[in-house]
Amino acid sequence: MSRILFKNTRVWDGTGAAAFPADVLVENDRIRAVARSLGQLEAAGAEVIDAKGMTLMPGMVEGHAHITFINAARSTDLGDTPPEEHTLIAARNARLLLDHGFTSAYSAASAKLRIDVVIRNAIEAGDLPGPRLRACGPEITVTGGLGDERQAHQFRDSFAIVADGSMEVTKLARLCVREGVDSIKLNISGDDYTRKGSLPRTVMSEAEIRAGVTVARDFHRMVNAHCRAAESVKRAVRCGVDVIYHCEHADEEALDLLEAARDRVFVGPAIGLLHAAVHDDPSGGVPRAYDLGLAAASRCYPEMKKRGIRVVIGGDYGFARTPQGENARDIEHFVRHLGYSPSEALVCATRYGAELMGIEAGLVREGCLADLLLVDGDPVADVRVLQDRNRIVGIWKGGTAYKLDRAVLERREMRAAE
Repeated sequence: MSRILFKNTRVWDGTGAAAFPADVLVENDRIRAVARSLGQLEAAGAEVIDAKGMTLMPGMVEGHAHITFINAARSTDLGDTPPEEHTLIAARNARLLLDHGFTSAYSAASAKLRIDVVIRNAIEAGDLPGPRLRACGPEITVTGGLGDERQAHQFRDSFAIVADGSMEVTKLARLCVREGVDSIKLNISGDDYTRKGSLPRTVMSEAEIRAGVTVARDFHRMVNAHCRAAESVKRAVRCGVDVIYHCEHADEEALDLLEAARDRVFVGPAIGLLHAAVHDDPSGGVPRAYDLGLAAASRCYPEMKKRGIRVVIGGDYGFARTPQGENARDIEHFVRHLGYSPSEALVCATRYGAELMGIEAGLVREGCLADLLLVDGDPVADVRVLQDRNRIVGIWKGGTAYKLDRAVLERREMRAAE
């Protein structure tokens, strides 16, 4: 039996409550005990880590992961990348997520059919380092929808596969399931930020959506959906979609439907791409759609928070504007743009993410998986500390140390002795 005793930690436990001093005992892959009375836990046979007041918190969960996205400037860059090179890039991106403290990742889509599945299987087998991964297939879209980059005279692949009508959606969804995905993805609305589709338009019919959801239910899989337009959100909820991304133009009726389904549905704003386009693009000339989208999200998500709708972080990282590895910026975006307190945003990044993954994690609590971070700093006082991987001193996944910077611990020890 492996045992780790974390002494003198400042525990932020994932519930949203204030941090507290505690010792934490891990046995094998689970948290065995959390003791607020320091020095009370039995250390016999345990590796002892004296945190000297550093923060112990749950591992973060990327709720809108695209490990196959290659920091592309154009969607066709994803289609043009050969599958062999693409798989290697995805493996690197998975490791990069874990390096930055993301112990789990729920995929919003894979750019090619089997890459998510292959990476997930390799991680689970211990052949590759990476977060726990829920694999998705490519985005299923309709002709003229988001991800359809074809023209009448030229075929171009992007990150999507095209299906028109319920029979075609059924066939492609079954194909994804056959190849081993944990979820399928439906592009119900268009997107003003690309050549095809338009933000206010809902381009996938309810019959097509229900076909995809039916396949997912038959095979006990989940369904994710790209939904910017209000009507697309409504169709997603009515048809039984599990994870609804973006949603910034949800109207009162859409919010009512989301609230009624809040015990079943997860929502992810994927605000990183909007923020980067408006605030970080040095070229200027930001399309009006980005400004409108960011403003709409800033109106919509505070209302979702009040209604108790579970919202997860994950901001479409993997584009040129949002490179892989910057995923923890989303927590700051929740505070800056969406009306969340730092602690509330951290709950979205940990507890709600673990609920989306369907795992007993996201909390520093007895019986939970020991997916943990040891942070040099106070993430509630300044969420930006999680954007600096050098401030993440230790990373444990299932009680196994992926990273432990003993030099930082030794410097703490020396300062305490002075």
